[in-house]
Amino acid sequence: MPADDYGRSLRGFGVNLLVRQVSEALPFFEEVLQVERVYADEDFAVLRHGQAEWMLHSDHTYQSHPLLTLTGDGAVRGAGAELRLYDMDPDAVEARAKAAGYHVLASSADKPHGLRECYIVDRDGYVWVPGQPLE
Repeated sequence: MPADDYGRSLRGFGVNLLVRQVSEALPFFEEVLQVERVYADEDFAVLRHGQAEWMLHSDHTYQSHPLLTLTGDGAVRGAGAELRLYDMDPDAVEARAKAAGYHVLASSADKPHGLRECYIVDRDGYVWVPGQPLE
């Protein structure tokens, strides 16, 4: 789908993550989180889990955009935000993340709000929280 057609198709709420390189970010999403790749090229990707869909853009695609001043070398991207994926086994994600060398910020645990979840940091510094309801 041409970029302008895709842009005009978007509705509701959206998430776009700036990443150093899409090709380096994709293994986390596909191998660790095991989410669906809807589309990807060297600059842009669309990913999906259930009804949730989000985008990745390589830093260089933002060219002179002021947002790039916040994502420079050493910046902590996404600080304070949790990107949550529901109906996803946190123990399995944690095991895959450890095997692939990703940072596990918090191991899988049962939480008082009725979910079992863990906190995994991707290579760009975003914190992902896979979780599933407690039995």
